[in-house]
Parts: sequence; structure tokens; C-alpha cells
Amino acid sequence: MAALGLEHNIVAVSGAVFLLALGENLWKRFIPKYLEALGAPVTAIGSFGTCQDFLDGVYQYPGGWIGDRYGRRRALVLFVALAMLGYGLYWWAPTWPFVFAGLVFVMAWSSMASPTLFAVVGDALPRERRALGFTVQSILRRIPIALAPTLGGLAIAAYGVLGGVHLSLQLTVALAVVTLLAVRRVNIPGARDEVPTNIVAVWRSLPTPLRWLLASDISVRTCEGLVDVFLVLYAIDIVGISAPAYGALVGVQATTAIVSYLPVARLADRIGRKPFVIATFVAFAAFPHRRRAGPRFHDAGRRLHRGRSARGR
Repeated sequence: MAALGLEHNIVAVSGAVFLLALGENLWKRFIPKYLEALGAPVTAIGSFGTCQDFLDGVYQYPGGWIGDRYGRRRALVLFVALAMLGYGLYWWAPTWPFVFAGLVFVMAWSSMASPTLFAVVGDALPRERRALGFTVQSILRRIPIALAPTLGGLAIAAYGVLGGVHLSLQLTVALAVVTLLAVRRVNIPGARDEVPTNIVAVWRSLPTPLRWLLASDISVRTCEGLVDVFLVLYAIDIVGISAPAYGALVGVQATTAIVSYLPVARLADRIGRKPFVIATFVAFAAFPHRRRAGPRFHDAGRRLHRGRSARGR
């Protein structure tokens, strides 16, 4: 830990990142199935994905402002508390619209907390060790993704979609309580900018290549958002794999990312960032891709349609 430059503030934040990522990823990839089980139409499930991505973007700025204004520790405690309220709404939801209400609070940790978590690394570590600090934080965020979705899928296989997600949400609330204890150990003196900043000033300060990178990232993630929220429905309802198997596939994806982080970070320092950014965008475009649907795909689609029609009658 010391070799990676993890002083006590970094340890506290890394523990918080790991714990809540472990809890959230028990159920996060299965929320579209949860909405389906609560009676949500496909348009509502798509709207949920849109709202999630929208909040992920707009919450970043107020999250950073709160972290600067009220200090890192108070901000993180607030974000965890709001997320716990969202977990409770997810669990209690009698119908699918209540899941949308819970999303408003759940994203407080997923999005609002991100600028503060990065700021702790910047505040606590010297410049020459920040890249490694960010890398370690990213790895700790993804280790639970390699494990938790499979466990969440097993819970769904054992107790059904509603019962399995409810059990996972209860475990997440328990982990959030431990996370509150962890973030209370963060102790970094507040430091205000000598010159007040706002979003317009920040945009103007960005160099032109970074603006182009941001624009391309927005485009790629927009395309990803067209598919992401429906992927679990496609895998389970159409392809026909089980919930544990889908969780295992998510784990393979996360493990691949973890394994690539450190060597890519070192290579990027030597040969530049651009080749790896381009490779990332190519990977976004290539996954998931299916050139032609076979007979099994069409048969599964017809069975799914007949099943839903029968339920409607």
C-alpha cells in the first residue's frame, strides 16, 4: 500500500470506493430486469437509461462545487447518505416509477462523488504520484465489478428478480453504513481557489485538442447508451443465458479492464495517449456487435413476444 502512495486519506477513499462498488454491482446491471418485473414498458426502461446518463453528466458540476465549498469529508458523507436513501427507494418501490425517484438519489454517489474522490487524490499526493493514485482508485472500483454481478445473478436465480434484487439492496445498505465510517476518516484541509471558477471559465481554459477529445467521448458514449440499458434484457430474454452467466460475462469484461490498466498506463507514458484513446473508441464501437441474427435469435424473440402477449391478455 505504501509503495503505491496510499496515505491515510487515500486508504479511506479507496475503501469507500471499493465497498459501495461491491454493493451497487450486486444489482446495478440487473435494474432493467427489475423494472421489467415491476411492469415497466420498454420505453420506460429506455428512459431510465437516458435519465441515468443525464444525471451522470449534470451531477458532476454540483458535486465538485459541494466538495470545494464544504470540504471533502462533509461532501462524501452527504453523497453516501443520499445514495442510501436511493437504495431504500429501490427496495421499497411498489411500482416502476418509484425506481426513477430512487435514481435521483443513487446517482449522488455514482456521479456527484466522482469529482471529490478525484480531488482527494490530487490533494493528498504529489504530482508525480497522482497518475498511479488514480489508476489504483480505478482498479479498486472495478474489482467488485468482476465479482459482484455473478453473486447478484445467483441471488436472482435463487429468489427471483424481485427477491434477489431486494436481498442485494439490503446488503448494499449495510455496506453503505461501513462506507460512512470510512469517509469520516478523510481529513484534508479545505483550500479555495484564489480566482473563482465557473463552468464557462473551465471550458475556455481547455486546450483545443482536449475539447475535441471531449466531443468525441460524448459521441461514443451516446452510441453506447443506445445499447447499454437493454443489454441484460437482450442477454437473458432473447439469447437465453441465465442471470449468473450474465453476471459472469460482466466480470470477464471488468477483469479485462483491470488487467490492462497498469501496463497501458506505463506504455501511455512512453509512447503517448492518443493510440490508446483511439483503441478505446474502437472497442466501444465493436461491442456488442452481431452481424446477422440466426434462427435461435428469431425463435427466442417470437417466444418472448408471445409470452408478453399472453400476459397482456
